[in-house]
Amino acid sequence: MASASKKKTVRIASGRKRARQDVKLNAANSALRSKFRTAVKGVLKAVQAGDKAKAADAFKAAQSVIDSIADKGMFHKNKAARHKSRLSAKIKALAA
Repeated sequence: MASASKKKTVRIASGRKRARQDVKLNAANSALRSKFRTAVKGVLKAVQAGDKAKAADAFKAAQSVIDSIADKGMFHKNKAARHKSRLSAKIKALAA
């Protein structure tokens, strides 16, 4: 079982470079994904608390985060639109 956890070493130079790049890309993508989740959670917490003003402010901030991630190609633009739409609907439901 110990051999299964071992990383494969790439022998070709282009493959080694690709592996180095993948580490950096993975770190960047993880940070972006985390930023996205945090932004969405901020809106959901404000909605759950029933604070419409705070939720609207959090949504404004979350919108830019969601759009920037969609622009970078991490999420499809329709996924970004779906998230924004659902968050917006939850905020609108607070007024009713």
